[in-house]
Amino acid sequence: MTTPVTIIGAGLGGLVLARVLHVHGIPATVYEAEPSPTSRSQGGMLDIHDHNGQPALRAAGLFEEFRGLVLEGRQALRVLDRDGTVLFEQPDDGTGGRPEVQRGELRRMLLDSLPAGTVRWGHKVAGVRALGGGHHGVAFADGATVVTSLLVGADGAWSRVRPLLSSATPRYTGMSFVETYLLDADTRHPAAAKAVGGGSLFALAPGKGIQAHRESGGTLHAYVALARPQDWFAAVDVTDTAAATARVAAEFEGWAPELTALISDTDTAPLLRPLHALPADHSWDRVPGVTLLGDAAHLSPPNGEGANLAMYDGAELGKALAAHPDDVETALAAYEQALFPRSAEAATEGAHLHGLLFGDDTPRGLVRMFAAA
Repeated sequence: MTTPVTIIGAGLGGLVLARVLHVHGIPATVYEAEPSPTSRSQGGMLDIHDHNGQPALRAAGLFEEFRGLVLEGRQALRVLDRDGTVLFEQPDDGTGGRPEVQRGELRRMLLDSLPAGTVRWGHKVAGVRALGGGHHGVAFADGATVVTSLLVGADGAWSRVRPLLSSATPRYTGMSFVETYLLDADTRHPAAAKAVGGGSLFALAPGKGIQAHRESGGTLHAYVALARPQDWFAAVDVTDTAAATARVAAEFEGWAPELTALISDTDTAPLLRPLHALPADHSWDRVPGVTLLGDAAHLSPPNGEGANLAMYDGAELGKALAAHPDDVETALAAYEQALFPRSAEAATEGAHLHGLLFGDDTPRGLVRMFAAA
């Protein structure tokens, strides 16, 4: 292949694809809406799984470098009852298959592995259209355009590339996360830090929960889940930190104070994350010259697999293109043939996990699952 691959989106999946293509000598250009790699926070911790995320990094030739980013001890987990009682605890003995890294550091590693100029920052897609013969035109908000014979939508939940292939749109799942951060927690928030422990915390009830993770530098990152309609969250003014956290914390009245402190004692403004999903069996007919990966292809509620699947998609697509350098359509067909069942299986498993986390039997069902693992 001598024609550059055009990738929309510099998330983990798009960057892994660009890197695997680079390893195989295939040129690629990544267009990203963000103005720079540091223009916004890249989120918290990621557990990189030994069956998808790690093989993707091996295909990218970055596994050993990735190992240097791992935060030791973060695979520890505990499940607490709403009164703070420990229901299940598992230490990190170094043998787990899901080492934890900071998302931002992983993205930086991928960016640094690409030739200079591969990522074009500040290129927000305004529209995409088919030009015939497998060619597509991409128009950017600044008036620039590009024509490509191989377009990959790695542009997330609200992909601008997806409509070329599918009429499906993400739907609200009925639940949202409110993210909070407690900084220098061992000193400034010792009770919450003790509750979270060295890794992950789950404190759950039907339709709600407080999940948290210990990040680097003593930071606690919490995801407060509530099954409420979007109108309920629209009435919460997240720009007023005190009022917003008080409103959310009121939904956990009677819970242990070291748990509700993960809401009320946030050191940053709360972030609202409505959860959306595509149909579990989302697929499309083969359209020449274009495909999708990651959330653009198979958006699901958070289940620990999203970033891993996106990276695996990127690696598998890159390998398929390298295996068929003179027959792009054969490469894309082979990639999608494996993508669709893989995505559907992950979505089904994710729905089951979501039920364990927030269904009527929580936290007992989750404890049984962890105990049986």
